[in-house]
Amino acid sequence: MTPVLRLTLVVLLLGLGMLYSVRSGKLTAAAAWTGGGLGLLIFMGSGWAGLGLLALFFGLGSAASAWKVADKRRLGLAEANKGRRTAGQVVANAGVAGLLGAAAWLWPAQAPLLHLLLAGSFAAATADTLSSELGNIYGRRYYNVLTWRPDVRGENGVVSLEGTLLGLAGSALVAGAYCAAFGWGAAFGQLLLAGTVGNLTDSVAGAALERRHLLGNNAVNMLNTLAGALTAALLAA
Repeated sequence: MTPVLRLTLVVLLLGLGMLYSVRSGKLTAAAAWTGGGLGLLIFMGSGWAGLGLLALFFGLGSAASAWKVADKRRLGLAEANKGRRTAGQVVANAGVAGLLGAAAWLWPAQAPLLHLLLAGSFAAATADTLSSELGNIYGRRYYNVLTWRPDVRGENGVVSLEGTLLGLAGSALVAGAYCAAFGWGAAFGQLLLAGTVGNLTDSVAGAALERRHLLGNNAVNMLNTLAGALTAALLAA
């Protein structure tokens, strides 16, 4: 397949994904365009494998958000805007990956390391999404991550054992997808840890900063993905 044909196919697939996301109510129009642009950057730097990681995160996140939504509404945990993601939320969850994709395209010699960092950011984003969306449904006891005292389900910085394990499972899925594309080895464990560190960073920032209105949710989520990428970098050093 020629580069022009491959790029045309990617643009077509991204366009179809954008149309589906808007029509199904998963993304606002601005979020869909933002996601399409980030997807193109990710593809340019990491090819089909990177685009697959983006699709995996989006699919898992969408499924987790829609799971038992009636129970979430009953508990007062359903997202605003009927769960439709905004452009800011897309950047918060995939912006770091987009930048890493662009960097891998500009500096191909560093691409293997940058691919790992990109996967680390998605492992963290997936862990956070699954632990919060599903942990609020299946958790039994909820604790403040800073004090480890019982706290209110759904509050910023509140964690549960079940949610943490579900987040770990999300990181494992991303790690498995990465290793299936780039080869099995130490990367699987590195990405598991990267996802967990990112998820923990999100919880700590939520308890320490978001609760005090020092940071918004999008900024906290970006810290999560950045922590996942940096952890992967440190483990690979």
